[in-house]
Amino acid sequence: MRIALAQTRFPQSATEGSRIVRESITKAAKQQCDIICFPESIIPGLRGVGYSVEAYDHDRMTGILDEVRLHARNSGIAVILPMEWQDDLGLHIVAFMISESGEILGYQTKNQYDPDEDKFGYVPGTHRRVFEIKGVTLGIVICHEGWRYPETVRWAARQGARIVFHPQFTNEVTNPEFYQNAMICRSGENNIFFASVNYALASQNVTTTIISPFGERLTVAAPRQEQLLVWDIDPNQASRRLADRYHPELF
Repeated sequence: MRIALAQTRFPQSATEGSRIVRESITKAAKQQCDIICFPESIIPGLRGVGYSVEAYDHDRMTGILDEVRLHARNSGIAVILPMEWQDDLGLHIVAFMISESGEILGYQTKNQYDPDEDKFGYVPGTHRRVFEIKGVTLGIVICHEGWRYPETVRWAARQGARIVFHPQFTNEVTNPEFYQNAMICRSGENNIFFASVNYALASQNVTTTIISPFGERLTVAAPRQEQLLVWDIDPNQASRRLADRYHPELF
C-alpha cells in the first residue's frame, strides 16, 4: 500500500482548505498512492492556535465534503479528511474516511481533548471505530489522543488496524523529543505503522512522520515546508503482536 501524508500550510478559510485538499489529492493520485491523510481540522482550520478561523457553517462543510468525495472518486484514491462536524451532540473535530470510489465509510471523532481546547465549544465523541481500504484495516486517532492517550492507538490495533493515522496540529514546543518519541512508542508498543501528519508551520519542531511496526522512522518531512510525504508499506509487517497479547481484564 502506498500512503501519502500532506504536510500543508494552514488554510485561511474553508474554501482555501478545500482547494489545498483537492490539489494534494491530485498530486498523490499522480504518484499512484492508495490513500492520503491531512492534518487536524484542515477544514476550516483548527481554532485556538493563533489563526483566524471562520464561524462553523454546516451547509458549507457538507458542500466541501461532497467536493472532496467527488475528487476522490475521480482520482481513484482514498482520503482521510479531518474537519469540523456538527451533529445532535454538538460540534466535533472528526476525520472522515472516504473510499477511492468516493463513498463515505464513516468518521472518527476526537474523543479526548487537550484541557486548553475546552473553551472552544468542541464536544467529545462517544465511539471509536476502524475502517478498511483495499483489504487493509486502518485506525485514526486525532492529535492529543495519540500523544497523551496511548489506549486509543492500542484499541485500534486490537481491532485489527495495521496502520493508525494521526492527524495533528503541533506548533513550536519546548520538548519536541517527547512528541518524536511518542510516535515511536505508539508503533513499537503495538507493532503497527503509525502515520502522523502535521501542518507546515513557521515555528515547527515536530513534523510529519511515518514509523514502522519496529519503531523505525521510515520517512520524516522537513520543518516549515509544504510537502507530500509518500511511502510504500507492507501491511503484513504490522503483526500487532504486542497489541494482541494485551490482557485488559487484568486491569
